[in-house]
Amino acid sequence: MPDAAMAEAARARQGVLTKPPGSLGVLEDAAVMLAGLQRTPQPTLDRVWISVFAGDHGVAAEGVSAFPQAVTGEMVRNFATGGAAICVLARGLGATLEVVQLGTVNDPGELPGVRRVLIAPSTANFCEQPAMTAAQLEAALQAGADSVARAVAAGAQAFVGGEMGIANTTAATALACALLGEAPAMLSGAGTGLDAAGIARKQTVVRRALDRHAGIADPAECLRCLGGFEIAALTGAYIAAAQQELPVIVDGFIATSAALAAVRINPGVRDWLLFSHCSHERGHRRLLDALDARPLLDLGMRLGEGSGAAACVPLLRLACALHNGMATFEQAGVSTA
Repeated sequence: MPDAAMAEAARARQGVLTKPPGSLGVLEDAAVMLAGLQRTPQPTLDRVWISVFAGDHGVAAEGVSAFPQAVTGEMVRNFATGGAAICVLARGLGATLEVVQLGTVNDPGELPGVRRVLIAPSTANFCEQPAMTAAQLEAALQAGADSVARAVAAGAQAFVGGEMGIANTTAATALACALLGEAPAMLSGAGTGLDAAGIARKQTVVRRALDRHAGIADPAECLRCLGGFEIAALTGAYIAAAQQELPVIVDGFIATSAALAAVRINPGVRDWLLFSHCSHERGHRRLLDALDARPLLDLGMRLGEGSGAAACVPLLRLACALHNGMATFEQAGVSTA
């Protein structure tokens, strides 16, 4: 559990800083939350760890993406050479970035900076059978937990999980629909850039998957049948981060679907999640509402990779700097209200 006494002390400090109470809005709330999560009256966010999990999806065969499946493996290579958005963001933040390849149809082979934890070239097409076997699900969950272990060993103060996998918005949508009991039309969005006809096709595919796996109530089983390797790895990472008391900055729609699965599996995970932004992807707001989450940003982003969470880090750093560096009314000799 977060340290309630430290959070209360941080809230009290906010009340005596040289500003009208509450005038920094969510920046105050963020600093207070981090104080409780880090168990310190002066939270900082200097050391951030980013893990990007990559994996292919069998449901790509249903034509649910605007991009070919080969892009997953090609993007793993792009991560390795530092050309992806998350690479640029990580460099700008001075964050540690690792890429974990869980299985791609277009395997780029050994690459510098890419950790190969190969489960299978792809999940199965969940319109026809469960996406993962029990052993594959366990391997993916463990891959996420192992990334958190490395982050903790490195002294990270926050964990960001990203993902890459053609068709993974379809998997995230199917998983979210199953966990929330929502219709596909309510949560299916454009993903990598589908037109109206493509979105309608995605809705049909998700409906077929939900019908194929109807009646499943256990969240871990929903994840096995409808998720992906990278979504399961994110879920495992979030659960492990909560167990290790490491704050998590959650990214967009796909990451939030994994967060919902993690919270459904272990409700205590929710206390350790900060939500970075509201994605432009349709359905993300519904997921955030289900988690009682108030995202810090709304920038119209829908890239994934952990990019929205990374973009939020400077704001959180400023929240900590304001909390730690502002003078109190007494220190500044300023009259209180």
